[in-house]
Amino acid sequence: MALDDLRKTRLEKLEKLQKAGIDPYPSRSSRTHEIQQAIGDFDELSTKEVEVILAGRIMAKREHGGSTFLDLQDGSSSSSLDSSKLELDKGQIQLFFKKDAIGEKEYDFFLETIDIGDFIEAGGTLFKTKKEERTLEVHAYKLLAKSLLPLPEKWHGLEDVEERLRRRYLDLIMDPAVKELFVKKSVFWQATREFLLNDGGVEVETPILEQIPGGADAEPFKTHMNALDVNLYLRIAPELSLKRLNVGGFEKVFEIGRIFRNEGMDREHLQDYTQMEMYWAYTDYDALMKIVERLIKHVIKKTLGTLTHSYQDKSLDWGAAWNIYDYYEVFEKYTGLNLKEASEKDLINYAKDNKIDVNKHLGKGRLIDVVFKKKVRSNLWDPGFLVLPPVDIEPLAKRSQLDKDRVERFQVVAGGSELGKGFSELNDPIDQRERFEEQVKLGKAGDKEAQRMDEDFVEALEYGMPPTAGFAYSERLFAFLMDRPVRETVFFPLMKPR
Repeated sequence: MALDDLRKTRLEKLEKLQKAGIDPYPSRSSRTHEIQQAIGDFDELSTKEVEVILAGRIMAKREHGGSTFLDLQDGSSSSSLDSSKLELDKGQIQLFFKKDAIGEKEYDFFLETIDIGDFIEAGGTLFKTKKEERTLEVHAYKLLAKSLLPLPEKWHGLEDVEERLRRRYLDLIMDPAVKELFVKKSVFWQATREFLLNDGGVEVETPILEQIPGGADAEPFKTHMNALDVNLYLRIAPELSLKRLNVGGFEKVFEIGRIFRNEGMDREHLQDYTQMEMYWAYTDYDALMKIVERLIKHVIKKTLGTLTHSYQDKSLDWGAAWNIYDYYEVFEKYTGLNLKEASEKDLINYAKDNKIDVNKHLGKGRLIDVVFKKKVRSNLWDPGFLVLPPVDIEPLAKRSQLDKDRVERFQVVAGGSELGKGFSELNDPIDQRERFEEQVKLGKAGDKEAQRMDEDFVEALEYGMPPTAGFAYSERLFAFLMDRPVRETVFFPLMKPR
């Protein structure tokens, strides 16, 4: 039957319910137990013949003469934020409707008006069938929400990923694994917050609308505020605001919030996403690496229940000793270029020879970064830290005490991906101004991702900021742990209009 015809039939059932004086969308439910709770306490509830009321969505319907079996599903299987306790099968139970129990007239009306997909509540007692299936024998029921469109029959095998993402609500209904993924994502962020709070961090909120976007190399989204008649930008990072708080006396601050970057879409990038940034005063990048390793191990163990997992059909072990990848060494190993000697022209020629598309106005720092991502990064497989890159690519990091041409920055890398970044924060206002000025030159030359001069931030630094180290990771890390493209790990990714 065509979808329009199915909807028409359900609308007729809706009208029948209303004519019978039944509200098909009541406000209240009298549920006494979640399904998972009823199953957990099954022996006691069934032995004592306790009257329980369950509520949820009808997922299947089977008629047998004067009786009908329904599969009822609620959300209780995903209520635990402990990945090791996820039991998706325990959010579903069988209902047994018997004509003799609820009356012939009521039973016939039930068959005529109730469909798969409807929300109902059902009261009765628990028992086990001959096949040992836990079941609720229904004594009374109530419609909670009438569905007008049928659930898809073959959703599990749907190959059109675009369709699954556009109608995520159906994806969640029909595929328990998708629901499990998002419960794990909740665990991921809860574990992040838990670790940082336990380490003495203060969670804060900073503005999303900014007059000067900063804190990252990215093109921002623009908007306009009518009340002040000013152009504003959606933030590309909360970094500069958080470091102002370090200036103001907050020694350990972090934020978990939305970031917006007007850049391309691929397996690892979204235009709006959630990111954590932390700034710990009186800490340098060496000390912060130790904290970050503990943080990430904590989050992975909480999220996955283990420190080993598969990525792109290969095994990764976060519990083993992490590698230290020297930026200059791995760059030379996989490109043959010595960054101490290579000029901007050398990098452009290398890019051309290796069919890497680059803009001649990028500047040396961006050229190094582009070549690294195209030719080096994929070789860094085992979990570790990529350390001490050239100062050209990180305008906000403090210079290394051992080599002034490099900065005290590290990136968490694994599986050929960059999964987080941290560094000793630049707190020298004169050096910071000079680096901003260099970024401004790059911007005027055509680099849309170059950072902008932020006079207010430089002024804040002139009042003094203590030695501070900062680190950030986004939901890219979660997608990596799930071995999924990042847009498949957000509920409602931005999609191209049909």
